[in-house]
Amino acid sequence: GSNGMIPLCEPLPMKALVICDEGRDLPKWMESEDVQKEFGVKIRHSAKELASDIALKLRIANGTHTAVAHVMALSSLLNTDSLSNSPSSNRLLLTYLDTLFQTQILPASTIEGITPEEILATWQDWRQRLIHPHFGLSTFFITQNGAAKGGIRLGPTVKSLVRGSSCPRNKNPLNVSLAFAMAAILRFVTPIADCFSKSAIGQYPAISEKMQSGIYVGWLDDSLASGKSRDSIANSHSMESSAQDTVNYADGLRYNLSEGWYEFRCDCPIKWKSSPSAQSEVEVPLQELLSKLVRSGQPCSCGRVVRSYLLHPQGGDLGSLLDEDEKIAGFLDEFVCAVSTLYARMVSGDKGLDLLQEMTEEKHVYKNGLATSCIVLMDGVASTKQNDLQPLRYRLCPIPYSSNLMGSINNRKVNESDIRSIVFSEVSSAHVIDLHTHLLPPSHGALCLWGIDELLTYHYLVAEYFMTAPADVTPQGFYAMSKKDQADLIWDALFVKRSPISEATRGVITTLVGLGLDSHVKNCDLQAIREFYDSFRNDGLSGAERFCELVYQVSGVRYAVMTNIPFDSNESRHWRPKKKEYPDTFKSALRVDPLLAGDKETIETALKSAGYGTTLADARQYLHDWCDTMKPEYMMASTPHDFSLSPLEGRGTLAGVKKSGIDEKAMQSPFAFTDLTGNKDCEGCEETDDMPSVINESSNFLTQVLMPVCEERDLPLALKIGAHRGVNPELRTAGDGIVAFADTESLSRLCARFPKVRFLATFLSRVNQHEACVLANKWRNLHLYGCWWYCNNPSIIHEITSMRVEMLGTAFTSQHSDARVMDQLIYKWSHSRAVIADVLAKEYEKVLNSGWSFTRAEIRRDVRRLLGGSYEEFMKKSLT
Repeated sequence: GSNGMIPLCEPLPMKALVICDEGRDLPKWMESEDVQKEFGVKIRHSAKELASDIALKLRIANGTHTAVAHVMALSSLLNTDSLSNSPSSNRLLLTYLDTLFQTQILPASTIEGITPEEILATWQDWRQRLIHPHFGLSTFFITQNGAAKGGIRLGPTVKSLVRGSSCPRNKNPLNVSLAFAMAAILRFVTPIADCFSKSAIGQYPAISEKMQSGIYVGWLDDSLASGKSRDSIANSHSMESSAQDTVNYADGLRYNLSEGWYEFRCDCPIKWKSSPSAQSEVEVPLQELLSKLVRSGQPCSCGRVVRSYLLHPQGGDLGSLLDEDEKIAGFLDEFVCAVSTLYARMVSGDKGLDLLQEMTEEKHVYKNGLATSCIVLMDGVASTKQNDLQPLRYRLCPIPYSSNLMGSINNRKVNESDIRSIVFSEVSSAHVIDLHTHLLPPSHGALCLWGIDELLTYHYLVAEYFMTAPADVTPQGFYAMSKKDQADLIWDALFVKRSPISEATRGVITTLVGLGLDSHVKNCDLQAIREFYDSFRNDGLSGAERFCELVYQVSGVRYAVMTNIPFDSNESRHWRPKKKEYPDTFKSALRVDPLLAGDKETIETALKSAGYGTTLADARQYLHDWCDTMKPEYMMASTPHDFSLSPLEGRGTLAGVKKSGIDEKAMQSPFAFTDLTGNKDCEGCEETDDMPSVINESSNFLTQVLMPVCEERDLPLALKIGAHRGVNPELRTAGDGIVAFADTESLSRLCARFPKVRFLATFLSRVNQHEACVLANKWRNLHLYGCWWYCNNPSIIHEITSMRVEMLGTAFTSQHSDARVMDQLIYKWSHSRAVIADVLAKEYEKVLNSGWSFTRAEIRRDVRRLLGGSYEEFMKKSLT
């Protein structure tokens, strides 16, 4: 192999010598292509041709050399001739270089007017030299002046791509292979410790002495992986305990593989503000700024330093991009975030080769391997958007559990300045469990609601429309219209003639933008929006399934719990005689309002129509059979305004309950219960938000049917408490209202009487929320979830979530969507994520100020509990 300084031999390059003969003064025989090929000479006749040759040398040969040398040196791969061998690490590095060339350097060079043929020929010539067993150079030697080489050799490719790309704003032409190359350079020029502070001078005297001559000490990837600490590596450099293993690789620069350190120079002063709001700038060595990120830097805290390096003329030299248009500035911002994320992972102890392995194996966020757009490496959102004013959209987190940034292994704590960014990142990337919806899968045909007309005619918007509707538009006339005509009226009234500033109308906007319909929204083009939906609807069931998958992907929902009503013949036909298949992103919940209310007439009708007898044993069997069919997550019921339970003696057993029948007085109230068994056809039928019910604690249906089945099957009972049905009956479901003070004591008595049954509960009235928290704090079989219906507005979500965190910690589920239209998952979750993140960031800041500290893994654990994990823990909790 090579001695590392001078190649021993190599294939004859096709451009060993390039001569610019503008005056055509050279002998004619030298123009022969055969002669030029034989001697590796290229004759050019213009300065432009020569400039292309120089550009290709810098971008291809020098650029890929720089891109691979830093990660190889950090990985203790000492010579580039090792690329000629077959170990997996070398194949990995060649895959990295091939992707970098094919997806970044090639298109960038083409943008500059160089022909693809010339570019490919240059790469093929260089690649065969690179893998020649006797051509290699010392990787440490190549890293010299690496900070400046990033701008000279890689910067031109960045500039060409962002300036000349035809990519739309949401598709950054820069990918993770190029971001990795820049991050590896920064990682190499990061000192092992903050040796610039006064305290460090005494701690590391040898390192401090080296600094005086412009030499700094870094650490190798394998050194931390082998269990060494940065302090022990720094001390071993100072003591030079293994001097016989120390190798000089350049003038005054050394490395020691056994002790895990290397030395480097870096002359790259950065213009720096002490804080983002500071007025004046000072020049600070790049390596000094990087040294402060070693112990606890997260991607968000690395961003300012990385950006300053990439913009600096002696660094990445990308400052000229700041003068470009908004799209280019956006691409640059995303590239800064990507480099910051990879750099933060590297300095935390994640090895460069491991990161490349993740990329090539398409793990985590790398869906397109090394060619994945750098957008996926944005950790969280920009600091200017870390509030609850903007939707917090779902995105995969670029920091896997295995990363040292999580702090699970190295106990790496999060700085207070990073808390808000990390919380927003973790909330945005959490895969949520939506534990209560009214959604049904595409296999259920017309019961699966989706599309712009369903969004616009949702009962929230119908109620808002009728607040200002013309007098000649009556509810009866409105409901006689087709769904499309209803939607047209509401679009014109609430989006064209008024600004969509209510939560319900804003939700439609957030949903459409989330689906990529920004331009149609800006143009108020309802027809174009409908055409988008038609592209799915025209494909029938498969189109509905594709749209459903899209919504789940955009909203970040892991699975949604449906509301399934066995007493509704319109729905039951999808379960019997043969259960319709649906994906595991939908889970069932068995709606049992009639049993909770003791509604004998409805129950007996359902039993008879299904071929059962009408005894209590038959009712239990009916319920067991439906549980076998649906396999529900829980039983559920919604209680109306007069939900009330009388105190009864005896707790924990069903013995001694002798009364039967129904609460006839309560049943006399308007709309106390609607018998759905007569519904035959869903087309055009009015959706019912909830089946109103009246709880009758003394009913045998409650004590001898529902509760025994819940206990036997270990199924929770979910209660939604506080709706006032039919406040304005003409508006149908848009006419339902709210109870100012629901009876929380009834819930407490249920928890007391049936301690082996789990209860999930949510309250509709804002004034019940505090008392509900107290109850959840007292009863281990009670779990609060979500902000239901009229509480599902950002200001109230903020208040309720803050109160629950303060009183319950993470032992609750912060939200459910209650969505009836599939598309609503997008806005209900992105709006809620923003509020929840804002609340949690403040709560973590308060605890930090009290003296506690967190790892990122602990924050992720907490966030995922609040967005579904606590629910799953509650469902598994033993109550015996």
